[in-house]
Amino acid sequence: MKWSAFALLAVLSVNDVVGFAGLGVSPDVALQRRGSVSVHAKTVSFRGRSRQKLVEGINQVADAVRVTLGPKGRNVVLERNYGAPEIVNDGVTIAREISLRDPEQNVGARLVQEVASKSDNKAGDGTTTSTIMTKEIVNQGMRAVTSGVSPVGLNLGIRYAARMLSDELTRVAKPVKSTEDLRNVATIASGSAEMGRIIASAFEKVGETGSTVVEESQTLTDEVEFTEGLTIDRGYISPYMVKDDERQIAELMNPKILVTDAKIDNVNEVVPLLEQLVKSKDPVLIIAEDVSGDALSALVVNKMRGVLDVVAIKSPGFGIRRKEYLQDIAIATGATFVAEEVGITLDSVTLEMLGTADRVVVAKESTTIVTDGKQSDAIAARITQIRKQAESAETDFDKDKAVERVASLGGGIARIKVGAATETELKDKKLRYEDALNSVKSAQEMGIVPGGGACLATLQDTMRDKILDAAPDENQRQGALILLKSIVAPCMQVAENAGIEGAVVLAKIQSGAKENGFGWGWNAATFKYCNLMDAGVIDPAKVTINAIENSASIAGLVLTTECLVTEIPVFQSEEDKQRQFDAEGMNTGIDNY
Repeated sequence: MKWSAFALLAVLSVNDVVGFAGLGVSPDVALQRRGSVSVHAKTVSFRGRSRQKLVEGINQVADAVRVTLGPKGRNVVLERNYGAPEIVNDGVTIAREISLRDPEQNVGARLVQEVASKSDNKAGDGTTTSTIMTKEIVNQGMRAVTSGVSPVGLNLGIRYAARMLSDELTRVAKPVKSTEDLRNVATIASGSAEMGRIIASAFEKVGETGSTVVEESQTLTDEVEFTEGLTIDRGYISPYMVKDDERQIAELMNPKILVTDAKIDNVNEVVPLLEQLVKSKDPVLIIAEDVSGDALSALVVNKMRGVLDVVAIKSPGFGIRRKEYLQDIAIATGATFVAEEVGITLDSVTLEMLGTADRVVVAKESTTIVTDGKQSDAIAARITQIRKQAESAETDFDKDKAVERVASLGGGIARIKVGAATETELKDKKLRYEDALNSVKSAQEMGIVPGGGACLATLQDTMRDKILDAAPDENQRQGALILLKSIVAPCMQVAENAGIEGAVVLAKIQSGAKENGFGWGWNAATFKYCNLMDAGVIDPAKVTINAIENSASIAGLVLTTECLVTEIPVFQSEEDKQRQFDAEGMNTGIDNY
């Protein structure tokens, strides 16, 4: 059968096209055939219809997320197929849960999910802000496109305005100067003064190079546990090495430390070193791949007789990572890494090759080495090297392990134990803690700016003329104007969630900033206009910058969309699903047995 060009155009309608599986037949017949052909039918939407469907999907997600913004924001309940429903206040978690029945609208929803996920991955917070701004840019841009403005020009204008605003935010951001700043950032991000206090105390204890992790607790209250020094998930090889029978630990004060990747099973290999240690009367920690045979027997006998205070543990980690851990320990303690590949054997080890530490505590399944601070320069160089390795790591697992190594070398680990009465409350608190931790890290990285949306509201007023004058043509000027109008949406939403008219609050913030300077804004928690920096209402600059960049990127692309291709959904009844399951079972070759 031959098709003319005119016949083909008749089948491919302007607004909807059934894919080639249904070419020449009705859509219903095409859907019936879909199970027997390899090409799936698609819907193709063009021009205004394609953009409108995307906007409808974006609006539905943004409307669900925006109610959580600010100190007076509400929660969203997420149904679960298994277990109790989840009550959350986290923008990206809510966005990821939304899947719309209309496949074209669902594409728009997934675009907003991408905005929220990008903000979450880069800064760890600001997902609700970026979602609200995306909605605002897209809706205002749609009106401009409908009125005849070039979508490409709008996109370029939105992007250059976003770059100028990001540069200005970087310039006005103030560095974090005290623990009080960290506490304020954490309090705003989590919505809880108690959570802010706990996070600030954790960061103060472990320092910049330390690590803070969130774990579940079996109690009803939140608490912080600190692990100082190098922590190794290996305990003593023999229980005969225990010194404190009540606590079942071996504690060594100012010990010498032997670090090797060799297996020690022949006592003759370590006799020269042990004789030197007996003379110096120094306690010793041996870290080796394994200690067994007559070597272990000799160590235990000498320990029990009081001749030598010794504890042996196995090397941490596995494979290639084991050698990296051993090198970390050697650098932190000032020990020489004893390995055949570097030309050093056990029988040639001297006291000068052993490392030192203030204290070592060895339990049944863990060892803590508290360093003496003599190797601070070497440790700093090693931390820099590990961070570079983390940047080039291919998997999240490798990155997490690198962060753990930096924390162990640098300042230790703070574990925030989160307690709650119910599983639902526990999940919500963990999400709040994680958001707050990420915000604090972002604040340390790029500084802080006034919060509550006041920073962007002020920049709209102060940067307007500068940004619009830089536009090369009218289309890009309209794009820049759209972004400037959109960046105040978070400020207005914070006010509306508190029950106040957003436009009134915005006008008072901008007039107050002209009189009182940058930083003036509205505190939604107290319903007062004040200097937000002094009041502790602050946001990380990195979070705000990422929100602008990510929302401008996706919104600009949506406005330049001219065609949308989606799969036609096939809704099956329970009987249809059962028949399909039975047919697939027959095709597995079961009756060949």
